[in-house]
Parts: sequence; C-alpha cells; structure tokens
Amino acid sequence: MKMRIVNKSKHPLPEYKTKMSAGMDIRANLSEIVVLQPLERQLIPTGLFIELPEGYEAQVRPRSGLALKEGLGLLNSPGTIDADYRGEIGVIVINLSNSPITITDGERICQMVINKVEQAEWVKVEDLVETERGNGGFGHTGKN
Repeated sequence: MKMRIVNKSKHPLPEYKTKMSAGMDIRANLSEIVVLQPLERQLIPTGLFIELPEGYEAQVRPRSGLALKEGLGLLNSPGTIDADYRGEIGVIVINLSNSPITITDGERICQMVINKVEQAEWVKVEDLVETERGNGGFGHTGKN
C-alpha cells in the first residue's frame, strides 16, 4: 500500500523495524527536551501529516519496551487517525512510573498501525438474537 506523507520533522520517515512488523515507529519532533513527572501527560508533536485512503485508519499505540522499562504510556490508546484528518499527528503520552521520564527529539515514542475499517449502518430492532453468553459482562467467565 502506498500512502502520501508530509514530513516536517528533522527525522526519517516512520519505518517498520522488521519484515513482519505490524507497527512502524513514530519519533518525537521536539525543539526542547520534555520531562514528564509521574502521572503527567503531554501532547508530543511528530511533524508528520498523512493522507490515508478512504476505508483505512491509523492507530497510534504504545511501544512495549518503553511501557515495560520506563512506564511511558499513551492516553486515548489506541489513538485513531481518521482517513479525512490532515493535521499533524500528535501523541498524548503519560508517565505511569514513579520517576520522571525524559523524552528527547527524535526518540521513538510510539508505533503506528494501519488498519482497514468499515462503517456500520444501524438497523433498529426491538430484540437481539440470543447467545449462550447472553448479557454476561465483565468477569462473567471467572478468574481461572
């Protein structure tokens, strides 16, 4: 799939790190270092603008290594970029650790996954088809 991208950052285009990667790494585009205190959140610019084809979305997700090693997470995760959005991609990061986290210019802060999507057309009915599960919700299958 070919996608149009405008790169106003100082960094290379997002790339897949392995042949079978689902996500491509996205870098912070900063004029100064960002230090996040515990539980602090901030919108981090990327300098990237994309043109997704109709019927697709981009999802912005945490990088597992940063989440495990540093406690850096993303709010609104996965963040959805709609096909008709043309603004700069921004990433809402949060420090979920007990120590300050430093984000530097060019650091890979998240990953982006491209997905095919469909829009639903609602059909209003009075009842739904019964299933074995029924209305069993959170925790209904037990812990083990």
